[in-house]
Amino acid sequence: MSIRKIRLAGALLLCTLFVTACGSSGSSSGHGSGSGGTAATAATVASGGWQNLSDVTLHIGDQAGTGAEAVLSAAGLLNKLPFKVVWSDFTSGPPMMQAMSAGALDVGGVGDAPPVFAAAGGAKIAIVAAIHNDPNSAALVVPKNSPITSISQLKGKKIAVAQGSSADYHLLTVLTKAGLTVHDVSLEYLQPAEGLAALNSGSVAAWDIWSPFIEQARVEHGARILVNGNGYGSNFSYVVASREALGNGAKAAAIRDYIKTLAQAHAWVNAHPQAWAAQWAKATGLPLNVMVGAANDDTQSFAPITPQIVANEQGLVNAFSAAGLIPSKYDFSQYSYSGFNSVL
Repeated sequence: MSIRKIRLAGALLLCTLFVTACGSSGSSSGHGSGSGGTAATAATVASGGWQNLSDVTLHIGDQAGTGAEAVLSAAGLLNKLPFKVVWSDFTSGPPMMQAMSAGALDVGGVGDAPPVFAAAGGAKIAIVAAIHNDPNSAALVVPKNSPITSISQLKGKKIAVAQGSSADYHLLTVLTKAGLTVHDVSLEYLQPAEGLAALNSGSVAAWDIWSPFIEQARVEHGARILVNGNGYGSNFSYVVASREALGNGAKAAAIRDYIKTLAQAHAWVNAHPQAWAAQWAKATGLPLNVMVGAANDDTQSFAPITPQIVANEQGLVNAFSAAGLIPSKYDFSQYSYSGFNSVL
């Protein structure tokens, strides 16, 4: 297998994503979980078609928060994939979804909110596998010497968060449970590196973020956690594929194999956190003592796409729509695909 690493300009793509999202709605898309060409492709894949995948190239989106390439490498499975891979790195999920919508990616891993925002913008994507996250992998943090000890004290304050990310939904639920709305605070939409800088400079009162950036803020800068994912957010992330890739028999078979192998890799790293931390540190460039904490906080286990999972994402659609953060409510079941459930 040959691997080529690409670095993309995530920030520019993120801006494009939300221009698109504000101008259209996903409610008119006709891509159900078992309709049309995708169902025919799934039947072919299930019947044993496309056994030889050596000529297939998958374009896979990756990010420090998911570390799929690093996970596969740590588990010794990276070179076991029977197809070629082009890896593309992103700062967070939203720019990855924009790249997928533009046809640059076949599959990638993101948090719970990016598929909701992408679908709201009419992207032809589908969640194809669910990943259950540890509640410790999401948190709202404040600077070391902050006087803030409760969510209610954030009223009127600036909070950094990556727009359309899982942290965006986590923060929305945190505010809602405290009786606040997004209009009661000032949201500063920043990517992770920018958010950390803003927190350390004191230009924001709090920062909602995920692992390993939680651990980086705590270990390197003494940040304090106000709340984590216990009782907030959804504690799910997803493998997302483009509908174009799912409609291509060979690529669909490769995605199926990728999901199966990645699930095995996550099971391995969950059982070997020290080895995973060392590999993840190399991938992110963060110190080992930061990544040891992140490896323990960010255990992930794969799950199939079930009606309950779809209902969970529908809850995000409803919440973001009610808050005015996406143009309108829509049916998220059109953006789910359960054809790979047998490998999970």
